[in-house]
Amino acid sequence: MSEWNKSSWRSLPRVQMPDYPDVAALNAVEAQLARFPLLVFAGEARRLKKHLGAAGRGEAFLLQGGDCAESFEQFSSDLIRDTFKVMLQMAIVLTHGAKVPVIKVGRMAGQFAKPRSAPTETVGGVELPSYRGDIINELAFTADARIPDPEKMLRAYTQAAATLNLLRAFSTGGYADVHQVHSWTLGFTENEKVDRYREIANRISDTLDFMQAAGVTAETAHTLQSVEFYTSHEALLLEYEEALTRVDSTTGKWLAGSGHMIWIGDRTRQPDGAHVEYASGVQNPIGLKCGPTMQADDLKRLMAKLNPENEEGRLTLIARFGAGSVGEHLPRLIKTVQAEGANVVWSCDPMHGNTIKSSSGYKTRPFDSVLREVREFFDVHAAEGTIPAGVHFEMTGSDVTECTGGVRAVSDEDLSDRYHTACDPRLNASQALELAFLVAEEISDRRAAQQAKAAV
Repeated sequence: MSEWNKSSWRSLPRVQMPDYPDVAALNAVEAQLARFPLLVFAGEARRLKKHLGAAGRGEAFLLQGGDCAESFEQFSSDLIRDTFKVMLQMAIVLTHGAKVPVIKVGRMAGQFAKPRSAPTETVGGVELPSYRGDIINELAFTADARIPDPEKMLRAYTQAAATLNLLRAFSTGGYADVHQVHSWTLGFTENEKVDRYREIANRISDTLDFMQAAGVTAETAHTLQSVEFYTSHEALLLEYEEALTRVDSTTGKWLAGSGHMIWIGDRTRQPDGAHVEYASGVQNPIGLKCGPTMQADDLKRLMAKLNPENEEGRLTLIARFGAGSVGEHLPRLIKTVQAEGANVVWSCDPMHGNTIKSSSGYKTRPFDSVLREVREFFDVHAAEGTIPAGVHFEMTGSDVTECTGGVRAVSDEDLSDRYHTACDPRLNASQALELAFLVAEEISDRRAAQQAKAAV
């Protein structure tokens, strides 16, 4: 096998990637990106890998969430702030339930490209190439808008850099103070429909009050007013990824400088394909989406290629089967991992297997199906004696109406009110926080049951 380099993916089969008609323009953009500063740094990626290793051992919990696909048009500081805010709220609730640190990883500052189920779409008898995300082409249904344009990579880079700059400021500038974040959460529990969550919120308040009485305040403990926040995206557009791939001067290893964690989608995980080849050579933590078609032999080959040194925290397996199907597929994959003695971090993506078309014609995801898949994920791990280490949500801090259900009871008829996504439906802020409360309850109840069993 030839030695890996950042261009070695180019000689292998590639899927879900555009063919740029203007090759000279593409080459010019790649050359320009290759001169730009990295968006993230190797030390940050190594630190995230260490945290994920702890999650794989049950000593931390992964919360990964954010946009289905970031948009140029909807880009704003308010949107970044609101999504960051709800992820902090979710993390506090999950920390209380899991009794371990929560690793916060946003689908942000790079989630611009999207795989599609078909290369073209037809509207009113007109067939055009599919929209593949703002980094590639445009959503408008015109022939010109759907032509892949390499210049969009430059705009994606600029937006990602601005997003990261703001996230870093929010993370360390006092906005993330745990007392302030919890005050936002208390506002959610004032709703008369969420009595069941108020008890958890009150227990969190009691804990914070006790810490303050004991002298542990934001002024004396820096960790109470700042957080570590990481970014992630699907490494789909490999020309962009390669241009931002550099050698880490500290270790001599390659780094994907576009985001702290990158993942390979369920459609691009061919063991001998371009995307797996690229991801195999960078030192970042790697996510691997595992859908119903994942076979044991493929998983063995993928683990061997993506984590040949069996490093803790290197590989996160993101299960996405759909409610009602987890018990059919997850156990066999767990057994495959166990047979190989592989170190992996198990995370649950309950979004992608639960997309349906509503009676009103909108693509949506029922809140109850999302929750059901999470519970099934925990059930299987309990039965297998393995560790459910994280969750992965498509969500936004905005008050959209894209997923049905939740305490605010978004109905099929409500979907048209604020349906803003360019691709897949996202949980809104209320639904995301409610889900965090329910997952925290699930984790807490299971831990209590284990402790009771151990005491007998």
